[in-house]
Amino acid sequence: MTTTKNNRRVVVTGMGWVTPLGHDVDTVWKRLLNSESGMGPTTRFDARTFPTNFSAEVRNYTIQPFVKDASVHATAGLNSQFALGAASQAWRQSGLEGFAGLNKKRIGLYLGAGEGVIDFDNYAASNLAGWNAEERKIDGVRWAEHAHRAMDRMREVEQEPNMPLAHLAREFGIRGPALNCLTACAASTQAIGEAFSLIQRGDTDVMLSGGTHTMIHVLGVTGFNRLTALSTSKGDPTKASRPFDATRDGFVMGEGSGMIVMEALDHALARGATPLAEVAGYGSSADAFRITDIHPEGRGGAASMAMALSQAGIDPLARRADGRAAIDYISAHGTGTKENDSIETRGVKRVFGTNAKDIPMSSIKSMMGHLIAAAGAVEFMTCVLAIRDGMLPPTINYGTPDPDLDLDYVPNKARSAKVDICLSNSFGFGGQNDTLVVKRFSE
Repeated sequence: MTTTKNNRRVVVTGMGWVTPLGHDVDTVWKRLLNSESGMGPTTRFDARTFPTNFSAEVRNYTIQPFVKDASVHATAGLNSQFALGAASQAWRQSGLEGFAGLNKKRIGLYLGAGEGVIDFDNYAASNLAGWNAEERKIDGVRWAEHAHRAMDRMREVEQEPNMPLAHLAREFGIRGPALNCLTACAASTQAIGEAFSLIQRGDTDVMLSGGTHTMIHVLGVTGFNRLTALSTSKGDPTKASRPFDATRDGFVMGEGSGMIVMEALDHALARGATPLAEVAGYGSSADAFRITDIHPEGRGGAASMAMALSQAGIDPLARRADGRAAIDYISAHGTGTKENDSIETRGVKRVFGTNAKDIPMSSIKSMMGHLIAAAGAVEFMTCVLAIRDGMLPPTINYGTPDPDLDLDYVPNKARSAKVDICLSNSFGFGGQNDTLVVKRFSE
């Protein structure tokens, strides 16, 4: 197949996700548009004494319906299990499953994947039962030997963040590039952007990309509580995530996976695939500021937005022929922390100027929590669905306007709209900023 470097159009042909709101695209999308919440009491460990004892867990999930042979993935951590479910949905929708003549060396993987093996403390306790502290002191050598035998070596292997790549490559026979980035909350947006670039410049024809993660474990929750990033609201957990609201007090930990199939347009059309949308631009930047804080003026986020829009050929300060602003919707990073929501709002104003107030933006983290490395992928998918259905998902729990946050946050209820071009933001700890532009496909 003839390719032109740096000039290939890239389209989305398949999508799938496993989230706290469900395990298939249409069910989850319907629940988002119905303003439903996936938050509840944490059950992955005993969190009763933690400042935050609620989260957005994936419930009633098994990989059996999604894979050819579940025994092949018997040792997989939750990160890999979530990825298998989401990727299988995307693969099937794309029409790649069973398609003859695929060059698997021209298909690659690019993930934003984090850890997914949990409960080490309880695992160790259950396998090393019967050894009290005094016995350990008396016979330390025998204790160490028993501990070594009791621990499952595969748990160490599977906790590595690159393991979802191995499971997906094996499941789908993918033999091209297999890459992973872990840039905190920006990871899967960055992964999709870099995968887009690989196709665009002709290195691959197809990329399976997205993110997967769970940090709903003792260490993850403890760390974010210590950073004062998690909501510690009391009462109804479904009200805890309040992006852009004046009373917001932090994010709610979520988990799950979002995966998409992207292809060069010529490759997709040649095999009769149906493009769902076109990826038009990608921007990436660093704040060069602090380890956990984003720059207070939003300079990094503004830079990634400007870069993505420039690559897509969009002037953010211009108006279209019909009078609309340059884009129709922003899928916000919108974590619900005081700093993030304020700084993202400043960044949007910095980029779009007077157009900013005419561009609706919302945060689905208000409903499914923060999926950390997987967050950007599911938020990108909501842009594709917004284009498909002409519907904008809301920011729920928005009740008290913040006088410093004066944009349109699509409060509480979904909204019908004409949607042709969307922007999706992800900003990660360490000052990593990534933005994608997706638009309605037209030949």
